[in-house]
Amino acid sequence: MSPPDSAMRFAGQPGLPTNTDGPVFAEPWQAQAFALAVRLHAAGRFTWPEWADTLATVLREATARGEPDDGTHYYTHWLAALERLTTAKNLVNTTELAQRKIAWEAAYLGTPHGRPVELAHD
Repeated sequence: MSPPDSAMRFAGQPGLPTNTDGPVFAEPWQAQAFALAVRLHAAGRFTWPEWADTLATVLREATARGEPDDGTHYYTHWLAALERLTTAKNLVNTTELAQRKIAWEAAYLGTPHGRPVELAHD
């Protein structure tokens, strides 16, 4: 099983993909998380069935917690699955991931509205 053709086309194209209803992603970070999963798969870091199983597990856990299945948190779950799979595969460790999240939050909170968020390099 491999990612859908649209996922592979997106991986090498700039901008947000669209369908007849408009942009497929509500926020740029969603497109970036999507592209990262596709690229890591293409680089052989995990199989598509591993990805699908991990995402399905995260979605089942959200349902078990009583979260509504209205699609508004889909890419939050996508990102959680990506974090889970990359730590399980030792592509990043949990300490590094936690530190990066703190750095991004600080950068986001310290960026004036309308300006791009930039993460300082260590």
